[in-house]
Amino acid sequence: MAEDGLSPEIDLTRPSVARMYDYYLHGKDNFQVDRDAADRVARAMPEIGELALENRSFLRRSVRYMARRGIRQFLDIGSGLPTVGNTHEIAHEIVPDARVVYVDSDPVVLVHGRALLATNEHTTVAQADMRRPAEVLDHARGTGLIDFAAPVGVLMIAMTHFLTLDEREDVMAPLRAALAPGSHLAATHVTTEGHAPAAVEQIEGAYATTPTPIYFRDRTDIELFFDGFELVDPGLVTIDSWNPDDDETDKLPPKSENGFMAVSAASADTGLSR
Repeated sequence: MAEDGLSPEIDLTRPSVARMYDYYLHGKDNFQVDRDAADRVARAMPEIGELALENRSFLRRSVRYMARRGIRQFLDIGSGLPTVGNTHEIAHEIVPDARVVYVDSDPVVLVHGRALLATNEHTTVAQADMRRPAEVLDHARGTGLIDFAAPVGVLMIAMTHFLTLDEREDVMAPLRAALAPGSHLAATHVTTEGHAPAAVEQIEGAYATTPTPIYFRDRTDIELFFDGFELVDPGLVTIDSWNPDDDETDKLPPKSENGFMAVSAASADTGLSR
């Protein structure tokens, strides 16, 4: 640790996607460089804070959906900083001994995650980049908590839109191949639907200052990330439309006329397509 108490890996000269997301969720683990970038996004998309909260609600519904269908181990890729309603907390409501491995490339996530999970034998955090899926899978196996011979619930919440289309198959194919029949994938992705091109350009410009640029896409391109999976009902939809009644506590207020289509989401069961 450096004299200021921060890991030498932490770069405070560039905004971090994980810390920007923490800021959207009204967290405290972010710095001015992150807030400045997040504020630029908010000027182009004022509803970004609500969309971040909707993503968390979708995560909770997805975990409950998987746990109620027999999933006992979860791999949360790009988990971000700990916040209310973490994956392991939701899973343990249904399966007290469910095993959860969080993976993120941001060193701040690693520090905070390890502190949070120091006494939890069923949950841990590892540092790896989703662009190197072999490392993600090796880290998950190395924890002793994930057995890829059994069904796994994989979460990629607000992550796939940081991949280029050229990177898509290099990342998704190894993950897909590692999953046993009966596994599930839940992911969200920003979409161009319902947003002015100028706003999309501004947001992509703000994220271009981070190590992980963002790419808005239409439905056709988003569907490519689920090649090889069978989408469960209701398929690829806006996040507020995906099983909104799964839990009364996660019901969201009525949307404005634009539909808040900034993020689309789907869950897939590899066991249905094998």
